[in-house]
Amino acid sequence: MKVLRFMLQNQTQVRDLTLEHLWLVGVSTILAMLIGIPLGILIAHRTRLNKPVLASANIIQTIPGLALFGFLLPVPWLGARADRLAILALTLYALLPIIRNTYEGIRGVDPAVIEAGKGMGLTESQLLYQVELPLAVSVILSGVRVAVVISVGLATIAAAIGAGGLGEFIYRGLSMVDNRVILSGAIPAALLALLADFGVGWLERRLQPK
Repeated sequence: MKVLRFMLQNQTQVRDLTLEHLWLVGVSTILAMLIGIPLGILIAHRTRLNKPVLASANIIQTIPGLALFGFLLPVPWLGARADRLAILALTLYALLPIIRNTYEGIRGVDPAVIEAGKGMGLTESQLLYQVELPLAVSVILSGVRVAVVISVGLATIAAAIGAGGLGEFIYRGLSMVDNRVILSGAIPAALLALLADFGVGWLERRLQPK
């Protein structure tokens, strides 16, 4: 009850920080999709690039969040704006599940379907857009779903460099040793992760090939 009362008393700030959190997660996820899906398609058709691309994405995943922020902070254009730095870091973290699922989705298309498409005279680009992507879209969205949930959690760390978001409450609560403030950031962040998981999961099921 104390947490709810605190959130109601500070509802404007809770709303603003939630919107900041959504902005960081939304922009970084879109950027990760714009980079990750084409990369996944590329390595699915050029298998020699598979290991180096996935290994690079795996290495990024192993770097702790605060350490990655520290590595990027000295970069002049990025370090000048905390939100830019946070968006780049979140984008890098979101790449692995999107690249991997795009690769697996494209590679998982039945070869007989591909051969049938070629037999109908479809070009490589037509095969990609009319056959492979429609059949792989649910697998790709599964990767996006994982990426969004990861980003919602990691975005709380962005407050450590002044990028805003619900992590502001968490860090403030830790410094004040006040559970009300901590939970005022943690509860909305958890709800956002659950809503994102449910929403993308619903879309994934809707687009699953029959």
